[in-house]
Amino acid sequence: MAIQTLAVLPQQFNIHGMEPDEVIPQSVFNSDIYFIGKTGDQLSLVVPDSVEIDSVDIDTNWRVLELIGPLQLSMVGIMAQIGQVLARAKVSIFIVSTFDTDFFLVKDNKLSVAVSALRQAGYTVND
Repeated sequence: MAIQTLAVLPQQFNIHGMEPDEVIPQSVFNSDIYFIGKTGDQLSLVVPDSVEIDSVDIDTNWRVLELIGPLQLSMVGIMAQIGQVLARAKVSIFIVSTFDTDFFLVKDNKLSVAVSALRQAGYTVND
């Protein structure tokens, strides 16, 4: 499988945990980029740190490595391979996906470690 290219997005992100029946603030939908996940137990929002949300829980200071796509849904193992590289470098990840690509969130204080590990593994990382 060909080694992929990733791009570091410039802004920091926050991950919010909310009650599943909470209304999603309009500021989320006004953002250029956001991710929403919902189960019967929780509503999760991933948004740039400039988006103000009153949430039950928040984890701050995340950076995003966007896997440059589009990727075909039939492709196998891309997240696993990148996850392995980052796990060996002791970098925790939070992953969100769209139809075309994947986004790897890493803590801001681990971004340089993540980028270095990916480059050493043969990935191109644009920052």
